[in-house]
Order: sequence, then C-alpha cells, then structure tokens
Amino acid sequence: MGLQMTPPTPPPAMGITKFTNCRVVDGQELVHRDLWVSSVTGKIVDSQAAFFDDCLVPDVTLDLGGRIVAPGLIDCQLNGAFGFNFSSTSSTNTEDATTYANQVAQVNRQLIRTGVTSYLPTVTSQKPELYQQNLPHLGPSGAERDFQKGAESLGAHVEGPFLNPTKNGIHDVNVLRSAAHLEDVLGCYGAKNIAQNKVKMMTVAPEVGNMATILPDLVDRGIVVSIGHSEATYEEALQAVASGATMITHLFNAMRPLHHRNPGIFGLLGSVNHQSRPYFGIIADGIHLHPTTIKIAFDAHPHGLVLVTDAMHMVGLPDGRYDWTNGGDTSVIVKVGAKLLLDGAEDKIAGSSITLVECVNNFLAWTGATIPQAISAVTATPAAMLGLDGIKGSFDIGADADLVVFSEEEMNGAAQLVVDQVWKFGSLCFQRADSPQ
Repeated sequence: MGLQMTPPTPPPAMGITKFTNCRVVDGQELVHRDLWVSSVTGKIVDSQAAFFDDCLVPDVTLDLGGRIVAPGLIDCQLNGAFGFNFSSTSSTNTEDATTYANQVAQVNRQLIRTGVTSYLPTVTSQKPELYQQNLPHLGPSGAERDFQKGAESLGAHVEGPFLNPTKNGIHDVNVLRSAAHLEDVLGCYGAKNIAQNKVKMMTVAPEVGNMATILPDLVDRGIVVSIGHSEATYEEALQAVASGATMITHLFNAMRPLHHRNPGIFGLLGSVNHQSRPYFGIIADGIHLHPTTIKIAFDAHPHGLVLVTDAMHMVGLPDGRYDWTNGGDTSVIVKVGAKLLLDGAEDKIAGSSITLVECVNNFLAWTGATIPQAISAVTATPAAMLGLDGIKGSFDIGADADLVVFSEEEMNGAAQLVVDQVWKFGSLCFQRADSPQ
C-alpha cells in the first residue's frame, strides 16, 4: 500500500458574499467595482487579501445588473415610527418596561425596510423621570451584531429640555429647563445613563443658563452637542462651536432667523475658518423648508449637510389624530398627508412623516446634487459627525457591512432611488418583492 497523504484542512467558511456588476458609492463617485462582505464578521472584506493571502473565494456571487450599492442609511433624528413614539412613558414597572423595549425592537425590524440601518432614537423635551426610564432602552444596540434585529440604535438623541422657551416649537415650554452646573444636566437624564453612553447626541440652546460653560464637559463624555431651539446670535453660536458643539439641529427651524446684520446660527456655515463650520441637519420634506432654502444651505457648506427625517410615530400610518407625550401632558398631532400639525396650534409643524430615502430623493430633485453627494448626506457625513467614520457610512475595509441596493429611476428630470435590498452586518434583511433578483 502506498503512502497516503492527508489533504490540507480547508479554511473555515467565511460566509462571503460578492456583489458584482454594480456601481458602488465611493466618496463622491459611483465606481464600477466588486464588493465583498462577510456575514460571519459582519464587515467589509478586503477581496485581494481574502483571495490571494487566505485563498478564500465567495460563497455567493450576486450580479446586480448595474444597480447602485450604498452604505446603510443613518437617521440622526427619529422621534418614532410605525405607531411607536420614543417619548412614550415606559415607567419602572417591569411589565411596562418590557412592553416599551419590545416596541423599540419592532420599530427596528420595520425601519430597516426603508434602508435605514442605524439611527438615533430621539426623545423630545420631557420631565427627568421619563428620560431616566426610557434611555436605558435606547442606548447603542449593535453589540450583538444580530442582523435579524433590524436597524441599530447608535445611542439616543435627547432634543431638550435645555432649550430656549422662545424657540420651543411644539415642545412643552413648561418642562424646559436651565442648567447652572453639569450636575443639572446629569441629574435630568440620569448620571448612570450618561456614564453608560446611552446618550449619543444632545440638542441644547447654548445661550440658556450656563450651558456655554458646560459644553466641554459634555463633549468630554463622548456626547455630540448640537445647537438647536435657540435664540443664539452668531457670536454666541461661534463660541458654542469653539467650546465643542459640532452640529446644528434642523437648521432654520426653531432658531433666530437669518438677519443681514447678525446671521445667527446660520452664519456658522459661512465662517471663514472652516473648522468653525459645524454639521447641520436638514429636513427635506417640502414642509419644514422651501427647496431653495435647502439649496442655499447645501451650496454654503456641502460637506456639512446631514439629511434627517425628524419623523414622528405617524410614519407609515393613515391620516388622523394621534396622541403624543408632550412633557407631562398628552397632546394631539393631526396628520394630513405628509403634514403634521399640533392640534389647536395649526401653525406649529409637529415633526414629519417622511422616510429618509424620500428625503434623499427630494434633495436630488431640489438641489442638483449628484447621487453620491445625496447619499453621503445620509451615510458618510452623519457617520463622521458621530465620530464613526471607518465604522459606519462607508465601504472602508473592516467597516460594518451595512448596505442598501438601489434601483435608479427618473422622475421629472431628476434621479430617484428605490430601495431593492437592505443588508445588515453582511446578511440580507429585506428584499423588495418586485425588485430584480
């Protein structure tokens, strides 16, 4: 009998999917190239190293027929969706807390179908006890890296209550607060919640109380500070940026308007010192802002624009009257088409009922932006603003393999994107029923 050689043990299966015949969003370009992702690591794979160094080949190859592959969308201001409001009362009662957590999980599973793979669940101005009860359920949720759970919270966005009462919008003025010391802020949200990084972003009016001096302490705790619901002058806004604020919440809405002798917060976009130009949120629903206003802001600071929905829990629901937890009381929001209004105050816009991909398509139609520019406003730019560049919002090697496959249509002379597939951590989560296979 001849000598028998034991064959080499094959490398373990990596669960690698190769996307081919596609246009990949790469910075400000659409590039014809393949993309490799791993469902085991949930990361973008270096195809050259995998093939030549590790002798791996894809387990599955998908021919996308020229469609667009973009990083998963990121919404930095989502108040609720599909009937659930993040500002609902969860209470410390075990049964109520479990119900609240289950409803958040249900939103995550439905939200990913819209192309949003990561987001900041947003709680508006409320009493301290509501923040302290709800924030434990809204912190970062991606540690398990389970694609079946849907969209991932990157941490909560607390929009208030340290806001200017003259720019409260629909926020209940009776629960707005003024901070004299850092302890006032920590006491409001719960020091434990801040220490455990449950809060990722905080919207404040820097001119109220001693917030201007507290800002550096918040930044030191890893919180992104955003200026909003504010009467700040240009000089006050500039000082807030110097103290660490890096974002503006829904630019133009609920803030001192642009004036030719004092441009207010908007003036930051024209600062000669580019390092003083913060990122800024834009709600492109056609209701909060005129399309030309959006184009002006984009032209002023294109690399700082972050599209957000500011969506309420009426997203995906029919027209009607809906309860909303507003401070200590229950208010009613009236949904008529895409418009949400606070009942009894018909001039008060109450958030939006738009999806993020609809904001992208409006932005494309109104500004003349390219598809990569529009996609950057919901991927790379918010990721950079949140300090997550290289992890979210790009196809860098080792970044999370969150992605959206788009079909491209033309409507009224402008490109429009349709969500065909959504992938989370390298696994397919959603496929539109009538999309190409």
